[in-house]
Amino acid sequence: MFGTSGIRGPVGDEVTAGLALRVGRALGVETDRVVVGRDARESGEVLVDALASGLRELGTDVVDLGVAATPTVARAVGWKGADAGVAVTASHNPPADNGLKLWQPSGQAYDAAGRGRIAERFEADDPDLRPWDHLGDRTAVDATDRHVDALAAAVEPPELSVAVDLGNGAGRVTAEALLELGCDVETLNAQPDGRFPGRPSEPTAEHCTALAALVADGDHDLGIAHDGDADRTRAVAADGTFLSGDATLALLAAEAADPGERVAVPVDTSLAVEDHLESRDVAVTRTPVGDVHVAAAATEPDVAFGGEPSGAWIWPDVTLCPDGPLAAVRLAAMAAAEPLASRLKALPSYPTRRANVEVDDRRATMAAVEKRVRERYDDVGTLDGVRVETADGWFLVRASGTQPLVRLTAEARDADRAETLLAETRELVEKAR
Repeated sequence: MFGTSGIRGPVGDEVTAGLALRVGRALGVETDRVVVGRDARESGEVLVDALASGLRELGTDVVDLGVAATPTVARAVGWKGADAGVAVTASHNPPADNGLKLWQPSGQAYDAAGRGRIAERFEADDPDLRPWDHLGDRTAVDATDRHVDALAAAVEPPELSVAVDLGNGAGRVTAEALLELGCDVETLNAQPDGRFPGRPSEPTAEHCTALAALVADGDHDLGIAHDGDADRTRAVAADGTFLSGDATLALLAAEAADPGERVAVPVDTSLAVEDHLESRDVAVTRTPVGDVHVAAAATEPDVAFGGEPSGAWIWPDVTLCPDGPLAAVRLAAMAAAEPLASRLKALPSYPTRRANVEVDDRRATMAAVEKRVRERYDDVGTLDGVRVETADGWFLVRASGTQPLVRLTAEARDADRAETLLAETRELVEKAR
């Protein structure tokens, strides 16, 4: 029922008002007050209404934020003294999708145990519905202004010009916070529209060419891009360079962590991040892929930062949710102190090779891959897929969660070695399938 990003799928097929109603009823068993909010997708209105109805039938009060960034929803759980939050969003997925993601008062997404409780009640579908005079209330509240204030207080006011591509999503809080900080701000795709007419929702280099061109051709010091619910942030340097996710991770982590501290990153993060941080006496803790797992690792006391190359960034001393707007203002502060293009020059860059192999049985293939890898290599990790460290690089074999594929990643400090590692990895999988 739940993936690492909550419930997500096509509206009218996997994601329906009936599903949202039952999730509300399942969540209402353990809550007295729940914050809800949604991204700009029109289907979100229907899903929020159904979710709120299910909660209220259990006597739970609903605090409705309307259209709001997912990190605003996650932060508002604590601000409003609620027991949980639900963001109705499919994040960076296409317009036909929607979903629900659950949040704890700490800002952390529901962990496996919490998701398990909700799933169990959902399947049982036997709620203790309250009588007419004990239904919960539903109140419309704005939390964006408080988020803006928190962001403006998080950094010293940077004096620079920023172009912000909101991708027709719910991330206006970023533009407002940067304006509050005194930046000159130009927006792209700022009109909320769940059809995402300006560009696809996921903020990749391929999707953000207009932003990169605007920054390169104009007087902007920085470009910022969000996905549909603004939990992801990507950046463009003043010269128009779209920063890779690994480069952004390395820069943000180096800024956030002091010597002796750790940073949480997923298993597919570039070796360049680890090398860059090692030179600063900052260690790396690897997690399964997914911001839920990064956030869980970030609860450990000496972890100062967590991030995913996809664009999710977590500062555990502030909140355990991926806060795209917070990343935006911190990138602005960093760019004001030293241009990002200059900072990039200090980062190592290693060749990474990727491939997919079609398989009939992902589970059986992965089991056979693990067996073969353990026979051949010494340093084998199975935290998420099968990851092997070699003297001059690494490779990772992971099963796709949705397709009959096994995904291969290989990286080395030398291009020829990266190609060799990928070839060796492909051979392992081909013989195992």
